[in-house]
Amino acid sequence: GCLHAHETDSTFCLVLGVCGDEFSILRSPQSVVFRDGGWPIPGDRIPDVAALFMGFSIEEDLPWPGLAAGDLFHRPRAAVLVTVKGVDKLTLPAKGISYPIENAVPFSLDSVANTIHNLFSEETPVVLQLAPSEERVYMVGKANSVFEDLSVTLRQLRNRLFQDNSILSSLPLNSLSRNNEVDLLFLSELQVLRDIVTLLSRHKHLAKDHSPDLYSLELSGLEEIGKHYGEDSQQFKDASQILVDTLQKFADEMYNLYGGNAVVEMVAVKAFNSPLTRKTRSILQSSQSDTDNPYNLAYPYNYNYSVIFNIILWMMIGLALAVIVISYNLWNMDPGYDSIIYRMTNQKIRMD
Repeated sequence: GCLHAHETDSTFCLVLGVCGDEFSILRSPQSVVFRDGGWPIPGDRIPDVAALFMGFSIEEDLPWPGLAAGDLFHRPRAAVLVTVKGVDKLTLPAKGISYPIENAVPFSLDSVANTIHNLFSEETPVVLQLAPSEERVYMVGKANSVFEDLSVTLRQLRNRLFQDNSILSSLPLNSLSRNNEVDLLFLSELQVLRDIVTLLSRHKHLAKDHSPDLYSLELSGLEEIGKHYGEDSQQFKDASQILVDTLQKFADEMYNLYGGNAVVEMVAVKAFNSPLTRKTRSILQSSQSDTDNPYNLAYPYNYNYSVIFNIILWMMIGLALAVIVISYNLWNMDPGYDSIIYRMTNQKIRMD
């Protein structure tokens, strides 16, 4: 399978690659426009690029000229990000636009996943975030039913490899061994890629619905092979080639499942600059904030402020005017002429 995909009349595919300190656009649809200019992209803003081409807003503007304003009415139906650790470049045959990466810090697609969850909770989005070797898994929406049988623990991954229809029977292992734990971890991650395609193909209706889907996969098996055998070893070279072939096939199959309207991104990074830490509040934060903010300045301006201000302001003005008009009319009402109660009473008195 080749990583780049063929265009059809109405559907397109975007395949993105990030190789070491390079962010490469291998193919883009008409609805997503990337400019060729070699502008560096900060590593921590890669999720924002994904959010923008999916059609979502981001909290902080992205002053990066590489991504142009595309077609707002035709957005990709899926974004797939595969992060490969332990190698600074994967040799891919496809040529495309490339951008250098500034400061390759760890990133996650949590913000994009949360946006999809909040906006499409009533529909059928599929959100899957998975790091097999670290046993990290996060599923939202229909992912729980689609990927119910997916191997997510190390024991499940190992058992899956020794079943009849696993990749051990079809892949040329070359110098890799089926008796070595490091080799088996690497191969089990490739098995996960194949199983994702297999399980998703049984639920093709989810790939054709209107809610966007998100897949974020982190593979560190190649990094372990590099540490165990050395990066000049035949095993590392063979594993790299097997990984490239498998990723190309995976990208091609995901593209086809979504009718050509899918985005496949790939990040190959030798080593991240700093560990990924979740933002958490600490009980010591209040005491620290005094030193950070000695002048008691207000918090930074939020772009939602003007929207909320206008909603509240005009609602208050409208309610105040309504109260004044109603009060004035009630005060000046002629009971004999305006009120149906007095009118009915007068007629009854006359009849008696």
